[in-house]
Amino acid sequence: MKSRQRSEKRKQRFSEDSLLAVSKPQESTTNSTAPLQGSLKLEIVGQTRINPKTNKPWYYKDNPDAVKARDAKRMWVNGKEIKKTHPLYKAGRYKGFEEAAFSSLENYEANPQGEVYVIYNKAWPEWVKVGMAVDSNDRLKNYQTSSPFRDYALLYSYEVKDRRVAESAAHVRLAKECDNINEWFKLPHAVANELILEVIHEH
Repeated sequence: MKSRQRSEKRKQRFSEDSLLAVSKPQESTTNSTAPLQGSLKLEIVGQTRINPKTNKPWYYKDNPDAVKARDAKRMWVNGKEIKKTHPLYKAGRYKGFEEAAFSSLENYEANPQGEVYVIYNKAWPEWVKVGMAVDSNDRLKNYQTSSPFRDYALLYSYEVKDRRVAESAAHVRLAKECDNINEWFKLPHAVANELILEVIHEH
């Protein structure tokens, strides 16, 4: 009698275990690494969205590291970006072109491009100073340091292919028409401009 009861209990447990095995959802044993299908075209790596075509983050040009890398190849003078075609171009940040010239002396000597300028000071209104520079506005700032009133003013500037030759031609032309002391010439501003224009674009 007891043996029969034990046998029936075993059958009951077997039946219950079979039912549980059938009803329990099977767990996947595979770890698929196949790419996702459909419209999903991005892979997520941490918090960075990666474009699978370029293998770079989306909008990577705006990435701080990318911006820093681009800025390292640029030239800035007094907060203003300078084009790569500039005769003194050298990546970095400078207070003025004079500082840049010392940093890039080889470029300064090798490239003759620049400007011829005409400046004056109201303390001597009948006189004008005619000189050359890589950048006229930058040269004007240097003059201002010699005046407690910072009263020098840039009247005219002319872009030239060879600043030294063009300056010399301007000096020769002006000296034929008026008194001069070195690079200072005594004549009306408009007349100085007209005379310089006669020869400046030949150089």
